[in-house]
Amino acid sequence: MHDHHHDPEDGDLVAPSPKIPVPENVAEAIRTLLRWAGDDPGREGLLDTPQRVARAWKEYCAGYAEDPGHHLSRVFEEVGGYDEIVLLKDIPFQSHCEHHMAPITGKASIAYLPRNHVVGISKLARVLHAFARRLQVQERLTAEVADCIWNHLHPQGVAVVIEAQHGCMTGRGVRTPGVGMVTSRMMGVFREDERSRAEVLKLMGY
Repeated sequence: MHDHHHDPEDGDLVAPSPKIPVPENVAEAIRTLLRWAGDDPGREGLLDTPQRVARAWKEYCAGYAEDPGHHLSRVFEEVGGYDEIVLLKDIPFQSHCEHHMAPITGKASIAYLPRNHVVGISKLARVLHAFARRLQVQERLTAEVADCIWNHLHPQGVAVVIEAQHGCMTGRGVRTPGVGMVTSRMMGVFREDERSRAEVLKLMGY
């Protein structure tokens, strides 16, 4: 588990996004929701809320404008015969569920067994975030991340495990805070070989 070819300039420190204009019909939709919830969108504390909410959702869903596979386009083939598992562990992320638009908050561990080349390790997190910044279900998010790495890096194996809590369970309905959901997708050797699967899960802490 090594950080191959880490590019110091591909960190996630970016300037705050500019205040994009909010169409009036979007702002009015949020005012309608505020009324439906029982509040008055005309009171002082809520006057700017429609614009804030609209811009926040544009940010939450920024993944729709992003090609996750693009992050895996720059590969490194000179890896000195390295043929061990590459793992990025416990990557924090936030998404939103497509059923209630409630937060999904969790962590992901992403591993692959290189065949001929590797990718900058931070790119694995970028793939996760590109898919997470869309309306999601956890099972699909897990599969999309794994499939993207499999299809672009053509490794010997891919393993993705996501553990998350869902706002639609903690804040409404059955109200079960503290309950985490774990999903996984194993491909290649991690699916076919029990020893390889056990090894990567142990490295991930499962």
